[in-house]
Amino acid sequence: MKDRLENNNIYQKAVEIYNKFLEDNLDILSKDYCGREVARQLIRSLGSISSNIEEGYGRGFGKEYTYFLRVARGSARESKGWYQRSKKFLPPKVIDQRVKALDEIISMLVATVNKLETKIRPSSLDPRQEV
Repeated sequence: MKDRLENNNIYQKAVEIYNKFLEDNLDILSKDYCGREVARQLIRSLGSISSNIEEGYGRGFGKEYTYFLRVARGSARESKGWYQRSKKFLPPKVIDQRVKALDEIISMLVATVNKLETKIRPSSLDPRQEV
């Protein structure tokens, strides 16, 4: 049986960018100490995007889900920063492609969190809301 999470566009993009990192020129990153540290940080932060989406999805669709999506968004922003700091190691074209993909993931996460929080949080104008 296929997991419904695999149909989630944000999750698919998060897994895809992690896999693309593994295809990046890791030979260059592994040649010196700083490159290895950048690679380690990218592995952690890129992996954290999809991991947090998975964990939130596994907990259901309430406040916890939006919490984990916000954590995933933070990891995406961190990954973007690490790519921007990897100019010494990776070709500009690769960095630009990865940053664009991360910007797309971040935008999707922001939109999803905003939509979910609107559903969870009752309107302040709702007369049925208890004070």
